[in-house]
Amino acid sequence: MKKQHLILLIIFLAALGLIYRLMPHPANFSPIGAITLFAGVYLTRKWFLTVPLGIMLATDLFLGFYEWQTMLAVYACLTLTFFLGKKLSTNKNFINIASAGLAMSVVFFVVTNFTVWAFSSWYPHTWSGLLLNYNLAIPFFRNSLLGDVFFMAALFGGYEFLRHLSFSNKVVFSSKAIRDII
Repeated sequence: MKKQHLILLIIFLAALGLIYRLMPHPANFSPIGAITLFAGVYLTRKWFLTVPLGIMLATDLFLGFYEWQTMLAVYACLTLTFFLGKKLSTNKNFINIASAGLAMSVVFFVVTNFTVWAFSSWYPHTWSGLLLNYNLAIPFFRNSLLGDVFFMAALFGGYEFLRHLSFSNKVVFSSKAIRDII
């Protein structure tokens, strides 16, 4: 990927993540998981983890921080998602990307909700408290899964469409052409 295309892609991903996390939206319907997986697949070593974690840190400065254990779990899940994307980069196809998206949504749900149960006083630290925690989190999981599917389809589909369009027409997109499309 040309340096100018990489820079435009990074700016686009950062803007999408920053704007979407800061504007009102349904709880957990967010592009950050999809951006992280996408970064693992397509971004270079210099930027791969900086973009998604930078989006989270910058928006957390505005949205507010929460229990450090839960924040650590969120950031760890995103890091794991990135490495899952990095593994996909050598064998990316629809099935692998869809499977990775489902896996990242489930892992995020299980890990972050377990952390909330274990380190907050919201739920009793009993088996029934853990089950209550997961039960009450199901609507958030639904939104998270829908957001991941939507944004993964948009990011991966849009990127591959532009690449295909570029190769099939033997046209190399200039920075201006990509900005006009986006």
